[in-house]
Amino acid sequence: MRPRVLVTRRLPEPALERLADGCEVEVNPADRPMSRDELRDRVRGAAGLLSLLTDRVDAPLMDDAGPGLKVVANYAVGFDNIDVAAATARGIAVTNTPDVLTETTADLAWALMLDSSRRVSEGDRLVRRGGFSGWAPMFMTGHDVFAATLGLYGFGRIGRAVAARAAGFSMRVIYHDETRADPATEEKLAARFVSFDGLLRESDIISIHCPLTPATRHRFALGEFSAMKRTARIVNTARGPIIKEDDLAEALRRGLIAGAGLDVYEAEPAVSPGLAALDSVVLAPHLGSATVATREAMAMIAASSVLEALAGRRPAACVNPGVFDGGTGR
Repeated sequence: MRPRVLVTRRLPEPALERLADGCEVEVNPADRPMSRDELRDRVRGAAGLLSLLTDRVDAPLMDDAGPGLKVVANYAVGFDNIDVAAATARGIAVTNTPDVLTETTADLAWALMLDSSRRVSEGDRLVRRGGFSGWAPMFMTGHDVFAATLGLYGFGRIGRAVAARAAGFSMRVIYHDETRADPATEEKLAARFVSFDGLLRESDIISIHCPLTPATRHRFALGEFSAMKRTARIVNTARGPIIKEDDLAEALRRGLIAGAGLDVYEAEPAVSPGLAALDSVVLAPHLGSATVATREAMAMIAASSVLEALAGRRPAACVNPGVFDGGTGR
């Protein structure tokens, strides 16, 4: 009997076909996230779960699945929606989709930096509603990106890809991370490590590229915005709750900072009404990895990870490889 794999949202067909070669595949038929009850009902008896960030995969859900669940493959780089410790204790492999969305997400961060600095989306809305009456010296002035100081909060794969692009804009790059990069990386990317306070104080643009943890939740709130330059912009393509949205809205209304570009939200897909009412923030609908090639590559990695784990082999993208060392189990 072939193992059953639950896929919580329809994915690109090549990945589903790959899974179907070795598994009985059940795909959520609705084009929406599965409810908690739906997920609990359908995961029972599954050997594999291919999940999205919108799916909370905690200990009770794993227990609902039963002892046959061997792998949870997350269709994302992040996996803060999964209780990895609980999975490890039950001998369940957890995988993600690293590397393939690095450059795509870095591109999107740059799109938001440029848009929020030069007021492109705001200008687009103005033109469409017939509000453009012609060029004027003080009309819709923004802020230069060229030769500005780019501050990166988080200096992993995506943060470094963003830094690499900054050379073309002659930007000064500074960064803050829990772990300082090696000197060769700093030299290659012309990036300087600074304290968090220094990042706030010196940056013209701050771009967020850290994981969501208890320490980074609401890391950017009113106090942090108050410490930034009044001409500064902040961009978030990482996780929504790293920014306290109501505080960001207040900071923008009060002119504590000049603008923002967001691709992720604190209570996604909901957006703070205070932010939605402001022209000084660009709001994108979680487009970070949204290119055809990247989404297909992510799906193939997730499908391959499921097949590898069910065959008893450790997937390359496994985030808890200890489950294959024989030291864990239900």
